[in-house]
Amino acid sequence: MKKYQIKYLPKDILTGIVIALVSVPISMGYAQVAGLPVVYGLYGSVFPVLIYALITSSPQFVFGVDAAPAALVGGTLASLGIASGSPEAIAIVPVITMVTGCWLLLFFALRAGRLVNYISKPVMGGFISGIGCTILLMQVPKLFGGEGVSGELFVLLYGIWKQLPSFHPLSAALGAGTVAILQIARRKAPRLPMSVILMAVGAALTAVCRPDRYGVKLLPKVEAGLPAFSVPDLTLLFSDGGEIIVLSLTIALVIMAQTLLATRNYALKYNYKISSDREVLAYAAGNVASALTGCCPVNGSVSRSAIADQYGCRSQVMSVTAGITMILVLTFGTGLLRYLPVPVLTGIIFSALLGILEFDVARKAWKADKREFGIFLAAFLGVLILGTIYGVIIGVVLSFIAVIIRAVVPPKAFLGMIPGREGMHDLSRYRNAYPIEHTVLYRFSGNLFFGNIDTFQEDIERALKPDTRQVIVDARGIGSVDITAAERLVILKRNLNAKGIYFYLTEHADAVNDQLRAFGAEALIREGSVRRTVSLALRAAGVEKPYPLEGIRSSEAYDYAETDERLAEFEWVFGAEAEGKMKELAAEVAEKIIRSGDYSIENIVRTEKNASWGRVGLFDEDELLDRLERYFARLEGQKDTDIEKIEEGLEQRRRIVEEKVKNLSPDALELLMRHRKEIGTVTERTGPAGP
Repeated sequence: MKKYQIKYLPKDILTGIVIALVSVPISMGYAQVAGLPVVYGLYGSVFPVLIYALITSSPQFVFGVDAAPAALVGGTLASLGIASGSPEAIAIVPVITMVTGCWLLLFFALRAGRLVNYISKPVMGGFISGIGCTILLMQVPKLFGGEGVSGELFVLLYGIWKQLPSFHPLSAALGAGTVAILQIARRKAPRLPMSVILMAVGAALTAVCRPDRYGVKLLPKVEAGLPAFSVPDLTLLFSDGGEIIVLSLTIALVIMAQTLLATRNYALKYNYKISSDREVLAYAAGNVASALTGCCPVNGSVSRSAIADQYGCRSQVMSVTAGITMILVLTFGTGLLRYLPVPVLTGIIFSALLGILEFDVARKAWKADKREFGIFLAAFLGVLILGTIYGVIIGVVLSFIAVIIRAVVPPKAFLGMIPGREGMHDLSRYRNAYPIEHTVLYRFSGNLFFGNIDTFQEDIERALKPDTRQVIVDARGIGSVDITAAERLVILKRNLNAKGIYFYLTEHADAVNDQLRAFGAEALIREGSVRRTVSLALRAAGVEKPYPLEGIRSSEAYDYAETDERLAEFEWVFGAEAEGKMKELAAEVAEKIIRSGDYSIENIVRTEKNASWGRVGLFDEDELLDRLERYFARLEGQKDTDIEKIEEGLEQRRRIVEEKVKNLSPDALELLMRHRKEIGTVTERTGPAGP
C-alpha cells in the first residue's frame, strides 16, 4: 500500500463487490463438493479472505474456497465412507482444514516455498486435471436431476449409470444450458460476471415459474448470520489410521504450489516483488481461520484472480471489500439463495471445474517431450482410477524418474561444419553440415557421472569409423565429473590411443580440470588430452584450417555457401520445422503484397520486414523469394493479380541478393555470420535494401 493512490479506490471496491458476488455460487458449490452444506462456502469467504488480505504480499491475488482442496476433501470423505453433508462430514472437514493449516505453518517455518520449483508442471497439471475430472463425474447426475455419486473412475461411471432412471428433462435443460452459456461467455465476454447473472436468473425463474412444482430440486434453506467460531475435534485425527494427516499434507502441498506459482506469474506480469515466506504464512493463517469457522481448506483462485485483473484491481482493498460484501450477503441475502435451482448451481460448478483442467499442458508435452506427457498421463490416471493419494505418489515418483533420465541421457549431438559459416553445428539438425574428415566431434550437455558415463562412452565408440584419427568432445555443457567418470575417461583415452586415435576433452570450465586431477585422472592433462577449445584440439591433432570436410572439396566450400545455403537461420531456430515455417512466412508476405497492390522491390522488402518473423537473413531471403514465386504462380489468372509485375519485382530483388552474396569476401562472410549470431539478421552488413 506504500505507493497506493486514492484514484485506485473506486476500481478496487467495485472489483471486491464483483468477486464476492461471483464467489457466492462458486463457494457454495465447492462446499458441497467438499461434503459440507452450502452455507459453509459462504463462511469460508469471509474471515479467511480478510486474514489473507492483511498478510499477503500480493496486491491482486484472490483467496477463498476453491476447486482443488475441495475436491481432495470430497474424494477422501468418499473413500472413508462418510456421506456428504452428514454430521460426520461437518465434524471431520474442519479437522482436515486445521491440519492443513498446521502443515502450511511448518512449511513457513522451514521456508519451504522454494520447493515449488521442484514440482514439475506435468505432475501438477495431471494431478489437478485428475481431481477436476473426478469431481466433474461426481456432479454429472446432479445436472439432470439425480443425486451426486462418489468414488474412483469405474465406481463413478457405474454410479452415473444407476442414476439414469432419475433423468429429469427440465433439470437437464437447466444444467446443460447453464454450462453452455458460461462456456460461451468465457470466450465472448470474459469480463461479464455471468455466473452471478445466471444465479439471479435462476432465482427469478423459481420465483415466477416455480420449476420445483415440476420436479426441479432447489437449494435447501440457508440460515442467515455469521459463522460461529469453534475449535475442531482433533481427536478425530486418529480415527482413520492417520489418513487425514497424509491427505492434509497433500492438500497443503497443492495449496502452496498452485497458489504460489500463480501469484508469482502475476508478479512477473506486473513487475512487482512478492515474498514467498509471507505468502505461505498467509495461506496457513487463512486455513486456520477456515477451520475455526468449520469450513474446508481454502486456496488461491486463479479464475477469480483473472476477473480481478480484468477489472483493474490494484490492491487487497479488493479482498477486504469482498469479505465485507459476503458479510452483508450472510446477514441479509441468504433468503434469496433458497430460490436457486440445484441444476443451475451444479452447472456453475461444472463450468468452473472445466476451467481448472490443464489438458493444454498435456498437448504441449506431447509435442515437446513424450516423457513429460507420460508423467502427466500417469498422474492424471493415477488420481482418476486409484484416488488422490496414489495419484500424487505416482506423479512424484515419475517426476524423480524423469530427472534421473535427463541426467543419464542429457542433450547430446555429433557436430560438423557448414561451409562458409563459423562454428560447429548439429549434423542431425542441419542438412548442410558435414563432418570434419577423420574426426568424431561429440557434444555432451550434462554433468558426467556414474549414471551416464556408459552412454557417453558407447556413443563415441559407435561413431568410430575405420579412418577415424581423432575424437574431440565439446564439453562446455559438462560442469562437473565424479570419480567413476574420471576413471572411465582415462580408460577411454587409452583404448582410443591403442587404436591410433587421439582423444581430446575441450571447452569445459577450468573447475573440471581440478576435479580430474583430484580423482586421479591427471594423465588426461599431463598427456595433452585436455584442450581449451575445439580448434586447439584440431590443431594438436594436425588438422589445419580450412578444415577438410567429408564429401566436399575444400576448394568448393565458398561456392557452396554462395549457391546452396538455404534456410540458414530458420534451420537454426526451427530445426525440422524450418521448411513449414518458411512456407507460412511466404504465404503471409504474399497475401500482404497482393492486398497492397504494390509489387515494387521496396514494397517487397518493406512487407517482409513488417511480417511476423521480421527481416530474414540474406541466404534465407533467397529461399523466401523462391517460395513467393511459387506461391504467386498458383494465382495466375486470378482477378486483380498482376503476375507479370509480381515476377518482375521478385526477379529484380533476386538479382540484388545474388550480387550481394557473390561480392562477399571470405572475411566479410565471416563478419556477416558473426553479426547474424549477435543480432539475428544479416542485412545491415550488406547495406540498405533496394537498388
